[in-house]
Amino acid sequence: MVGTILILSPHTDDGELGCGGSIARFVDEGKEVYYVALSTCEKSVPAGCPIDILMHEVRKATKVLGIENLLLYGFEVREFPRLRQNILDALIEIRKEINPDIVLAPSSYDTHQDHKIVREETLRAFKKCTILGYEQPWNNITFNTMAFIPLKKIHILKKIEALNCYETQKDKGYFYEDFIKGLAQTRGTQIEEEYAEAFEVIRWVIR
Repeated sequence: MVGTILILSPHTDDGELGCGGSIARFVDEGKEVYYVALSTCEKSVPAGCPIDILMHEVRKATKVLGIENLLLYGFEVREFPRLRQNILDALIEIRKEINPDIVLAPSSYDTHQDHKIVREETLRAFKKCTILGYEQPWNNITFNTMAFIPLKKIHILKKIEALNCYETQKDKGYFYEDFIKGLAQTRGTQIEEEYAEAFEVIRWVIR
């Protein structure tokens, strides 16, 4: 029986982009969901915005999805390779505190340097857990759709509503409503559902 689900987001918004619909479904089903953002990307905020703007935006977005357990860290954006050991230490502490059944993290095909480190250290820190890699096509050269979570329209609408909280990111194409719906419909079609999100199976532990 799955009780606790951990969403590992290298930066604010990665979790919502990769699996926001699934998060909405988990919350609807009464699962205990934790969301961890390892960086609030203070060096990447648009000119003229407060440096902590993404911290406020992720709080709004996760509230829309119904997440009550939000943990924010201050690892420097684009510096995760240098901070690898510190990130591993943080993930081990998270594992001890939360003891999740399933971890959702970046996939093995993600080319972003920070995402790659999170995926690698997730496998080390949570090797006793099931780990699914979420999809971010703009970062993926390829992607193996090995697991699917069927979703209802309300879950996709919640995902879109959550992403709309990121005012600083709204000009990025992968935040557009048509893209989000289209990808969910594509993945749904693969399993004869209206909507779905697809995942790479990084580790599968059956208890």
